[in-house]
Amino acid sequence: MGFEVDTRDCSILSDSEFEAMAELAGGRAGLFDIGFLSKQRDEWVLVCTVKEGSKLRAYSFFTLERIGGTPAVLIGVADSDGTGKSAKAVDLLLAEHFRKAVLAFPDEDVLVCGMAIFPAVYSVFGGLNDVVPRPGYKPTGEERAWARRIARRFSADGQIDDRNFVLNCGGRPTTGVLNLGKSRTGEEPDHDIMSLFGGIDHASGDRIVVCGWAMAEDLASGALLKRPSG
Repeated sequence: MGFEVDTRDCSILSDSEFEAMAELAGGRAGLFDIGFLSKQRDEWVLVCTVKEGSKLRAYSFFTLERIGGTPAVLIGVADSDGTGKSAKAVDLLLAEHFRKAVLAFPDEDVLVCGMAIFPAVYSVFGGLNDVVPRPGYKPTGEERAWARRIARRFSADGQIDDRNFVLNCGGRPTTGVLNLGKSRTGEEPDHDIMSLFGGIDHASGDRIVVCGWAMAEDLASGALLKRPSG
């Protein structure tokens, strides 16, 4: 059975769809329960779902907008079912984001942003340019400014350490996260990437802002639309 990818306005999501999203969380229900997910309807513009028949395999809440004039894809919350079919579903999910970016911002470089709580999320940013933070790299002043802008857009103004891009939530996280990546299928991320997460306090809900550039030529050529995650 093939996969079906659909992007719609968040406002038309039904209660049954929120229930299906919450079911993907399984033992992580405290992170993606129905109460939390239903609030995303007001926080984000678009929702993308990947289904196999009637079975939801992956989803994301996101928006396409300009931040200070710069085109951006902001992914607020995303999850997959963690089965052996996750990798394909996530690839299709990301390809849809890039396809929407091409339509919204033709001939422009686009900043792709999200929040991470575990290293495997970096596989989502594979193929993008100048991903920050990254191992052994000191962010420039402009990149640090971007970290602050993104945190502000995620309703976390003043909570970010722009030297390491860690968002300090103090036990009351106000933003969602991307629960996508290779660790969902058993693969371990690169050790250097893992080191970036050594200082975050999971108990307090801390997370890392991650962003990278989808270059106009890669979007136009379709290179990013066909990329495997990671």
